[in-house]
Amino acid sequence: MDAAGAAELRSAAPAARRGTRPWARARHTFAASIPVLSWAILVVAAWGWGTALNARGADILLWAPPLYGRWDLDVGIGVAIPVAVATAIVVVAPLARDRLGWRSLLAVAWGGAAAWPLALALAHGPGEINLPLENPNEYLPAVALVTSPGELLATFTERIGDYTTHVRSHPPGMLLGLWALDAVGVGGSWPAALAVVAVGASATPAVLVALRTVAGEPPARRAAPFLVLLPAAVWIATSADALFMGVGAWAVCLLVVATVRGGRAADLAALGGGVAFGAALFLSYGLVLLAAIPLAVASAERRLRALAIGAAAALAVVLAFAVAGFWWVDGFFAVREQYEASIARNRPYGFFLLNNLAAFALAVGPVLVLALARLRDRRAWLLVGGALAAVALADLSGMSKGEVERIWLPFVPWVALAAAALPSRLSAVRALLAAQAALAIAIQVGVRTAW
Repeated sequence: MDAAGAAELRSAAPAARRGTRPWARARHTFAASIPVLSWAILVVAAWGWGTALNARGADILLWAPPLYGRWDLDVGIGVAIPVAVATAIVVVAPLARDRLGWRSLLAVAWGGAAAWPLALALAHGPGEINLPLENPNEYLPAVALVTSPGELLATFTERIGDYTTHVRSHPPGMLLGLWALDAVGVGGSWPAALAVVAVGASATPAVLVALRTVAGEPPARRAAPFLVLLPAAVWIATSADALFMGVGAWAVCLLVVATVRGGRAADLAALGGGVAFGAALFLSYGLVLLAAIPLAVASAERRLRALAIGAAAALAVVLAFAVAGFWWVDGFFAVREQYEASIARNRPYGFFLLNNLAAFALAVGPVLVLALARLRDRRAWLLVGGALAAVALADLSGMSKGEVERIWLPFVPWVALAAAALPSRLSAVRALLAAQAALAIAIQVGVRTAW
């Protein structure tokens, strides 16, 4: 080949590469959009199927499928509150992620995780924070039926049909806690609502501590802003399941920390985690599935000591309740009997198998589905994968037909840790946070729920 031909080939090669770049960028963009498109298809499929069932008169009790509630667009002046809070979080959270010390970041994340659900609830006025807890199907109306803790526990299973819907669907722990608040003079819906938000929001620092322990501080810092600005916050300010989420998160966190670190301090953490896990079992039967997360970590670490200590502590709590008169296993089967005799028997299993996943997808938001597709950190996957396994088991059990955007709140923050895989550029983080906030606000003002 002569010199002219060689020069021509050299000049043509960059041009060819330049010509392929738009196609490469298009392929990359399409590949990146597949998770979000899949999220949208899942939500639309559940909406279409649910709408068709409603049109046929099926008794699924979802009038805004896949969510429990009714379509009710209500955009008043109050919506300025969540818009303002979301804007502040979008601006500040990425900076806090990079500049604050670790403990300060945890404190700020906790505060932000509490402020965001309260701001969403305030879109419809202050009553949206406490009044849902006064609903006749909720726990507070049943407090008047409690004469003493001993009587409650000893007769709970046999009297289960006498209680409100949510009380008879759960162990007596939440009712016992509300009775205790009332007994010390801080009863009523406002103290209960503030406790729900404070404990629920504490799940954010709990899961961040767990991720830092397992995968290091940088992934935990990257995930922090997305744990604050979750679409699931729509249900955090108004449902007791948010409190369950907080208690369960700390139980798992302590067990994970104990498993990874080892030593005498780790034994104390395992003991505390076991006690917290035992307490969680008496808040919601479904929280037993959170055990999948510390089990995944313990299996990877090949350390079972912390789990053994935690299991012994949890068993001690279960036995203490049994001595007081309430046996957890009997309660579970009593609830299952109540559930099978309820409206659930008319709700089609196949539809809710799909619909539950769609509702959960809305609670975590499309950005976190994108994050799941990008997550490559095997250590982080121990936490995220354990939570996804719990979601799968909960779905397959058929014990949650609808309302899982609330019922499955305890799994949300663990799945949200996948956000560690999202781009860390300031502009990208802010854009993705804004998308999550926009979804939450749209649900808040577009769907009227009981919470």
